[in-house]
Amino acid sequence: MLKANSRWQVKDIDKSKADILARSLGISPIIAALLVGRGLTEVDQAADFLHTNEGTCHDPMLMDGMKETAERIQRAINGNEKILIFGDYDADGVSSTSLMVRALRAMAADVSYYVPNRFTEGYGPNKPALEAAKSKGIDLVITVDTGISACEEADYAKALGLDYIITDHHEPPPILPEAYSIINPKKPGCHYPFKSLAGVGVAFKLIQALKGGELPHELLSLAAIGTISDLVPLIDENRLIASWGLNEINKGSYIGIEALTAVCGIDNGLVDADHIGFGIGPRLNAAGRMDHAGPAVDLMLSDDPVEAGELAGMLDNLNSERKTIVDQMTAEASDMAEALSKSGQSVFVIAGHDWHAGVIGITASRIVEKYYRPTIILAIDSETGLAKGSARSIEGFDIFEALSSCRDILPHFGGHPMAAGMTLKADDLPQLQERLNEFAKHVLTEDILTPVTAVDVDCCVENINLELIETLNKLAPFGVANPKPQFVVRDTAFSQMKQIGRDNNHIKIVFENNGAKLDGVGFRMGDKYNHITPDALISAVGELSINEWNGFRKPQLMIRDLSVNGWQLFDLRNEQKLIQRIRQLPESKRVIIAFQSDTVDQLGLKELKDEVKDAKDITPSLIENSYIILLDLPDHKANLEMLLQNGAFPERIYTVFHHNDENYFSSFPTRDHFKWLYGLINKQQPFHLEQMLNKIARHKGWHPDMIKFMAEVFFDLDFVKIDDGVVTINKESGKQPLTASKAYQKKQEKMELEDILCYSSYQSLKTWLDRKLVDGERPEEACT
Repeated sequence: MLKANSRWQVKDIDKSKADILARSLGISPIIAALLVGRGLTEVDQAADFLHTNEGTCHDPMLMDGMKETAERIQRAINGNEKILIFGDYDADGVSSTSLMVRALRAMAADVSYYVPNRFTEGYGPNKPALEAAKSKGIDLVITVDTGISACEEADYAKALGLDYIITDHHEPPPILPEAYSIINPKKPGCHYPFKSLAGVGVAFKLIQALKGGELPHELLSLAAIGTISDLVPLIDENRLIASWGLNEINKGSYIGIEALTAVCGIDNGLVDADHIGFGIGPRLNAAGRMDHAGPAVDLMLSDDPVEAGELAGMLDNLNSERKTIVDQMTAEASDMAEALSKSGQSVFVIAGHDWHAGVIGITASRIVEKYYRPTIILAIDSETGLAKGSARSIEGFDIFEALSSCRDILPHFGGHPMAAGMTLKADDLPQLQERLNEFAKHVLTEDILTPVTAVDVDCCVENINLELIETLNKLAPFGVANPKPQFVVRDTAFSQMKQIGRDNNHIKIVFENNGAKLDGVGFRMGDKYNHITPDALISAVGELSINEWNGFRKPQLMIRDLSVNGWQLFDLRNEQKLIQRIRQLPESKRVIIAFQSDTVDQLGLKELKDEVKDAKDITPSLIENSYIILLDLPDHKANLEMLLQNGAFPERIYTVFHHNDENYFSSFPTRDHFKWLYGLINKQQPFHLEQMLNKIARHKGWHPDMIKFMAEVFFDLDFVKIDDGVVTINKESGKQPLTASKAYQKKQEKMELEDILCYSSYQSLKTWLDRKLVDGERPEEACT
């Protein structure tokens, strides 16, 4: 058995509604079912979702504060006032800043930008930056993707005589900043119909308002990059922005974007949401994470191919450096997370001195992915004593709400239900840990703490083809709230399985059923290789894609999770690195069993001696749902049968079956052998056994041990007497079959045991063990 990492929930689709959509819209049944599964049950609703080219955006003037904001900016443009765009250093902030600067320059505005340094200034507007703006003659400051929580800074700007406009999309605090105006669809009292715009989406709507409602098509590429990168829901207006923006990018957009797609290795005209999410976005983020976001903004603003190429190359190098640091920090944070997990903590607060503050968010995401617990990763500055943190959460736990309950020790924080950033004193970290976990006691349940994988379609290998996968693109672009459809293939055999990647940290499986094959690839799942047996039937969940290589195209399942139902047999009978294999198994699951007292020493397992249990002490509760490791052979087959037929079911059996004597390959004498030796003893008695051994062995070609064994059988049956090595015939013995001898029975049973357990094929051994487990199944299971 191999348990899945999550609970798989196959969506219950209303087939009648799917049939109506399929007929009305002329789409395939599977697309119709997927639409219904996404809550799109009305024909008009589904049509709008599918036909983004016919969609329309909401009126920007519906956003509270838009009218006065647009009027103030227009007045600044007309009066040639100096405008400063105050941005953020992530991909959304970079896109927002670039979009605003490009748009306002096109309107002949006197505009410049400022993005704070993550390491020296931290998140959001700050007083020194505002002072510097004032000293440079700036009249109007417009924040993008930031500012909604910066109340003191808004007051300071006002005191300096700066007009200060906030455009943001983050969750507003209870008390809003005193700004000239605020546009944020989440602001209390704002009736804008769509609340989930990215920061760049809010900026895009502002420019649309400045253009009298006309859609600024030339800015869609920047709006799409920020929207997709910021992981906002790709529904409603975000879906339109992303879809239209990708079209603009693929038709040929800004030089900076083209330079970035080139270093990402993306072919022209083939950019999709994944390319932005895993290629373009991370490189834009890398600038602000590793150094300063300025080069990323400059790249998006550049119209010089040479400059753009150099800047794109710089971001690519920074991204590579970022990956190395993330791997190192994740390894350290994982050790701390393991300790917190064992101590029963529900929310992880993990801090390291002088960790790289630019990658704490990515590290937090990795820890959540591994442990599925809300996690905050913080970098402590040893000089200032401050800790800068980034939080990532799980479905059902609002991390922003949780942090809001600790507002008194968080001078700077902001974010969403699923992610947040903060700065606090390092000395307050223990209190933060305690208070968040206390908060979690009233929120987190066992169901919330168990990840769920929503499955769209239950499918067979033979039904997956290129046509099906190409049809799925009708639902693109994919992202948050419109994920790629998840397919499950159940209890499927495989013809090939291997570890791939530089460090063997990925796995490739070729599923096969009814003559059809399907390649499956699981990234960061290479460890599963040692937990799946060759005869296992695998169930796997993942998304479908097309693998293109050297002109060939074939379907591929990108595995997200997998499982094996039923118990598995792992054959370690010839394992050379036994102790390493055993140590790979979780201590909480493994039960190491020995029948013989000297086996541990003979196998060199002294390090595990305290874990090894005598077979006589094994109870059903120890075996149930465990991984049992059978180190050696029992004296009798019945000993093993009793162990397996106690009504408990292990998830796995690992067989070593170490033994000293080789009975199976030693010659077993026939009746004629016994007859000849008995005659010789009768003829030459008194018969000196040791003196005659070598002579008989040379004469008959028998092994001395076989001759001794036959003499032992004679003695056992009272056919002979043995006195100090001298054998004589017992004239008073009665007739008995050879099989009545205990020595004969023991030898025969040992040979049978070795035949069944040591020298049988894998499949024969599996069948034998399976039969014994079934014979011992619990009565209630036998009836089902």
